[in-house]
Amino acid sequence: MSDAAFVAAIGETFEHAPWVAEAAATKRPFALVTALHEALMGAVRAAPRPQQLAFLNGHPDLAGKAARAGAVTRDSRNEQASVGLDTLSDEEFDRFHRLNDAYKARFGFPFMICVRRHTRDSILACFERRLGNDAASEFAAALQEVFYITRLRISAKVTGEGMPQVNGRLSTHVLDTHAGRPAVGISVELYEFAGERAHRIANAITNADGRTDSPLIGGRPLPIGRYELRFAIGNHFRSRGIDSGDPPFLDIVPLRFSIAEPEGHYHVPLLCTPWSYSTYRGS
Repeated sequence: MSDAAFVAAIGETFEHAPWVAEAAATKRPFALVTALHEALMGAVRAAPRPQQLAFLNGHPDLAGKAARAGAVTRDSRNEQASVGLDTLSDEEFDRFHRLNDAYKARFGFPFMICVRRHTRDSILACFERRLGNDAASEFAAALQEVFYITRLRISAKVTGEGMPQVNGRLSTHVLDTHAGRPAVGISVELYEFAGERAHRIANAITNADGRTDSPLIGGRPLPIGRYELRFAIGNHFRSRGIDSGDPPFLDIVPLRFSIAEPEGHYHVPLLCTPWSYSTYRGS
């Protein structure tokens, strides 16, 4: 395609900065999709500091007034909605507003974070931690978050050889070690924590192999945060005619764990008997 068509196709990947795509257009062709993204990021990193700063300032505040009013790009609106930043309570909105103001007063540009790689708790923890950074470290952190944000956007717009690794996977496997076989028909629920509140984000039933038919989270980054798996093993052992008490000694088994690698594979199996259980991070 022409340079103009190229810029029109991917220019908004870098928010309100078509100059990034214009600079990368001169370096075509790209053998890999990763090479395309590297060229785009290279243009940002090679730009003069005032141009980089203007680029960062072209982004909306996180859960700010513009985002709440819908006055942001479609990509930004969808990304913030993916982690629930479009449904904040007035108290939560005020907290983000205070953090935004403190951050911009300290660094001179909006707080940058790839929200699709985080839970709301993780975003707030990063926000407060990064307020303690020095200016040089935070500028570098902001550009790294631009890398993560635009890598996901490019992966959604362009397909071809050498796709970036942007997705993670969370899976489980239930083994009945009392019988020495997979546990079939176990109800599995996945909860994500926001503060001390947990809300269910996925549920499944184990198949003949003791696994779920599809990952509990897949096809997207695994949001950094705290989670809990709940396995209904009481009914399984009751169906085998095993008396472990009424109510049973183990009925719903909870496994609480954290995710720190959005593009990683977390396999969290459950090995159980009517009276015990264990887990580990598998592969």
